[in-house]
Amino acid sequence: MVERVVLLGGGPAGITAAKLLRRKRPDWEVTMIRPERASMIYCAIPYVIEGLFGQEKVCKSDALVTDTGARLVIDEATRVDFTSREIHTGRNGLFPFDRLLIATGARPVLPPIQGLDGARNVFPVKTEEDLSAILGAMTERSRQAVVVGAGNIGIEMAQAFARRGLKTTLIEMAPHILPALVDADMASPLEDRLRALGVDVRTGVGLCAVEQDGERVVKGLLLSNGDRLGLNEGGRDDLIVVSAGVRPNVELFEGTRLHIGRTGIVVDSAMATNITGVWAAGDCCEYRSFIDGEIAGGKLATNAVPMAKVAARNMVGEEWHYQGFLNGAATVVEKLRVGGTGFTEELCLRKGIDVVVGHGETTSRFPMMPEATKVRVKLIFRDDDGRLLGGQAFGGEAVAERIDLLTLAIKSSATIEDLMNFDYSSQPWQTFFPAANAIVMAAEEAWARKADRSRAERCPE
Repeated sequence: MVERVVLLGGGPAGITAAKLLRRKRPDWEVTMIRPERASMIYCAIPYVIEGLFGQEKVCKSDALVTDTGARLVIDEATRVDFTSREIHTGRNGLFPFDRLLIATGARPVLPPIQGLDGARNVFPVKTEEDLSAILGAMTERSRQAVVVGAGNIGIEMAQAFARRGLKTTLIEMAPHILPALVDADMASPLEDRLRALGVDVRTGVGLCAVEQDGERVVKGLLLSNGDRLGLNEGGRDDLIVVSAGVRPNVELFEGTRLHIGRTGIVVDSAMATNITGVWAAGDCCEYRSFIDGEIAGGKLATNAVPMAKVAARNMVGEEWHYQGFLNGAATVVEKLRVGGTGFTEELCLRKGIDVVVGHGETTSRFPMMPEATKVRVKLIFRDDDGRLLGGQAFGGEAVAERIDLLTLAIKSSATIEDLMNFDYSSQPWQTFFPAANAIVMAAEEAWARKADRSRAERCPE
């Protein structure tokens, strides 16, 4: 019997599911419905702003879907009837389904500040429309840009504006940039690099009010520390970009029997919803941390893809389970790469988890090799059983690879001893001397600290 499968959404989760479903069940009718003209490579938007390549380079080809044999419908779903198992669309009528994957993604949120939403010079960063609007707003008269939110996209947007010659201010409510990715000690060198680029980095302050003129243009911003940021000539040619989080696209399902939590659609480890024959994956979902099983943020494409694979495999009758978020991620500040995975030390302290921490530092190549740069690694372990909870790294190269390795180590329940015994390779162009490895050094330092702590507890003065 031919199954009718509908995929709602055309981002990373939807595309991944389309490929896998068509490969495993080529006799099934698979239809993707997405409202956007093109699926975006969202994380590359800052580099279009910087001018490294054109806007068309961040639009994925529809052939990623259609070459699988799936049908692609560019339209907006207006209603989902889970009883009759039909999807209503704006222009293309009804689409009946036997199995449904919801992959509607998420959209940026603006802080709830009067005068911000709808302002002509305030822009979120997520969609093709957002990118077009920002590019259209940048003119020869643009002199200043303010970026609200210093996560990965925020710091990359700040660098893009600075390289375009705009006076750039980066605002972050947390005590340091990249608060979800790294700790303060790892963020500090990055903040120094941003300031050297000319970015005015302001941490520990939030945006609390804006001043508008009579034509919906923000001309000034008021910060929580009392500072005022004024824009040039009333702000008409200056830009305010907000990268302060996202909200799941689930309004379509409000009032239905689909269970929706605070951060998205509720799914089990098979990516199944509470409705038989309906799965969900990606940014529209609510899910748990791999480490402690608590509901956690994790709206990343690198989470959406494995979630979609689990969903698709279960849709065809296999049994797979998604293990949870670790949120391994990386970004760049100038030529300095930085990444993190798992829990930060700061998050562990907020959760009341006792930890022991170690650092290791080498160069990315043999020190005498051209362009060798410093590599620093930080590892966070549980104090009681020594299990790895998180890792961070920065350096001139090979950072993302280290973060991926540490993600695997966390998922494998690696301990301090395991990483002290980590076997590694060595080559002059690619690593430090055979005598040392930054991950091993960090584990050894954590082991020494744990041993010192144990001796102090046994033999108090």
